[in-house]
Amino acid sequence: MKKIFFSLLLSVLAISSIAQIQEPVKFSAELKIISDSEAEIIFTGTIDDGWHVYSTELPSGGPISSSITIEEIKGAETDGKLTSGGSEIKAFDKVFEINLRYFEKNVVFVQKIKITAPVYQIKGYLEYAACNEESCLPPADVSFNYTNGDVEAIAGNSQTGVSGVSESSDYWTPVIKELDSFGETFGKSDISWIYIFITGFLGGLLALFTPCVWPIIPMTVSFFLKKNKARKRGIRDAITYGVSIIVIYVLLGLAVTLIFGASALNALSTNAIFNILFFLMLVIFAASFFGAFEITLPSSWSTAVDSKAEKTGGLIGIFLMAFTLALVSFSCTGPIIGFLLVEVSTTGSIVAPAIGMLGFAVALALPFTFFALFPSFLKSAPKSGGWMNVVKIFLGFIELAFALKFLSVADLAYGWGILDREAFLSLWIVIFGLLGIYMLGKIKFPHDDDSTKVSIPRFFLGLFSIAFAIYMIPGLWGAPLKAISAFSPPMNTQDFNLYTKEVHAKFDDFDIGMEYAKKSGKPVMIDFTGYGCVNCRKMELAVWTDSKVSKIIDNDYILITLFVDDKRPLRQPITIIENGKEITLRSIGDRWSYLQRIKFGANAQPFYVLLDNNGKPLNKSYAYDENIDKYVEFLQTGLDNYKK
Repeated sequence: MKKIFFSLLLSVLAISSIAQIQEPVKFSAELKIISDSEAEIIFTGTIDDGWHVYSTELPSGGPISSSITIEEIKGAETDGKLTSGGSEIKAFDKVFEINLRYFEKNVVFVQKIKITAPVYQIKGYLEYAACNEESCLPPADVSFNYTNGDVEAIAGNSQTGVSGVSESSDYWTPVIKELDSFGETFGKSDISWIYIFITGFLGGLLALFTPCVWPIIPMTVSFFLKKNKARKRGIRDAITYGVSIIVIYVLLGLAVTLIFGASALNALSTNAIFNILFFLMLVIFAASFFGAFEITLPSSWSTAVDSKAEKTGGLIGIFLMAFTLALVSFSCTGPIIGFLLVEVSTTGSIVAPAIGMLGFAVALALPFTFFALFPSFLKSAPKSGGWMNVVKIFLGFIELAFALKFLSVADLAYGWGILDREAFLSLWIVIFGLLGIYMLGKIKFPHDDDSTKVSIPRFFLGLFSIAFAIYMIPGLWGAPLKAISAFSPPMNTQDFNLYTKEVHAKFDDFDIGMEYAKKSGKPVMIDFTGYGCVNCRKMELAVWTDSKVSKIIDNDYILITLFVDDKRPLRQPITIIENGKEITLRSIGDRWSYLQRIKFGANAQPFYVLLDNNGKPLNKSYAYDENIDKYVEFLQTGLDNYKK
């Protein structure tokens, strides 16, 4: 068992996050005419060794299931759902308890069509995801367009390059080599593993003080004392217990990305349905923390595992006790884990969630291991009681505040305009103001003890919460509020703004902005950003608001801001060839993301690049770094090179 634990930990730490462009599945499409009234669209795919494609029958669809989208159909109609066949593999996933069907070597998808008129047109695309044992690639498209029996798919007739993407194609010419000549050092990973580990560790510390976790400490220590009183063996058992907790949570993080894919999770980070569901989930958890109801897993699960741990000897019994901890504490750790996994998914790395869960598990496992090693210290630990409920209410307010972040991401990506910066700040001011009043003992919730006195730590937390609420009030008039820049909507959603140092983009269209810059004789600054990009908001409110930076950008550059996760549809989908593969750009964000990849060889945000009037770089690019002097040097070097 020791070797198993050790091997698992080594495997987690050894996974590489370097991604390369791959095309493990090659599809062909054809329209097969069966009769005057029947036809079939047949997609035939060949799959490289080690890769597989999932069927169409996953529960509730999902990011790795295959699906067909009909964009336009005239004189015909679909007959039933998309069906799949090929070298089928069936497997049962024990973590999520679902039956999986996937294909290796080859796969065939068939969509039946009813022809209802002599003249017909059927246009759309098949979407699928290819996975191996380590990760899933982003969903890919197989486009088709059939008219009056023309059975030649678009894939056979598409032009290469960026035709159709821009009338001013010179602006889209790749400049990757030119960037390299400036000493380009930009990387594709925007969050370091150390930062992810620390974030997970802080989440684990927070979970430790919840009412679901703290009371388990005496129970587990008692388990070890009864199990064996020998000091040497007790130390071994305590360490094994701590390692078991770490392994369980790290495997959970790996399971999420192995099943859904890091790229799929990243795509979900700005998906409207996903963000709204997560918003609702956090609101429900907040209501539970406030005492409206209890969210727990079936007691029979934890009871059965606990009973099995008591009866089972050796290391297996200790592992089952660790598993009991994970089950019993779910109602408190679930929201923290979910929030952590969503945040780190934006790295696009399969190992990031595992690193985050490693930090979470280490923080959670340390006190359990410590008290198991030195049980006498448990006597001095504070007993669970009224203070536990205070922690629970505190977490409820925090959950409610962060729920708004997810609603804001969906609102921004789809341009609904229901939660602008003023509305967001108003709600946060109210939430943290009420939190401060509660911590000072002026508000009671259902499970609060009326006799509970306001302790010194609680008093200072109350003061801090009220001060934080007051700090945010100037933001209603346009103050940058750097402390919450990562969470609040961008400044361009502010309707009433008295702040004069804010930098505004002159254009949100690359080609139009470049044409204007050429006529005005000014260089261009391209800002690749995203509505869900935390570091982008930090740069805008921590760096761009500096008078030296804002003066240069406003006076000397034409700023073009391009949101790569803008979900608004293009007027017409654009079909292009990238790395020998046909893809279809359907949203405004797709177009700008493609521009960033094809022209600059990058795909992470924030990403800043300076161009002359012919679209050539004036300096190496700049990523996330809040050093104002370095940013000024970056801008000034571009100006100097433009004037040469």
